[in-house]
Amino acid sequence: MDTKNLILWIVIAVLVVAVGYVTFFKGSGTGQAVKVGADGKLDTTGWTENEKMNYEMHGTIPARLGASGASTGSSGGMVGGC
Repeated sequence: MDTKNLILWIVIAVLVVAVGYVTFFKGSGTGQAVKVGADGKLDTTGWTENEKMNYEMHGTIPARLGASGASTGSSGGMVGGC
């Protein structure tokens, strides 16, 4: 087998293992869990009044809950990217 092909396959294997690790181990359990009740709404117990208002008015989830990127998107958490 050619040396370049061997190195290429080793790099591909390492990338596949790294993506699998991040997907299954790092992706689950970061920060506190955002809890969803039986009615399909978020459980806001323990949230401050300001956090509740921001969620109700803007749809932003508090960053301390570990929902990075879940509701912020590319606009930084602002509705309409204002």
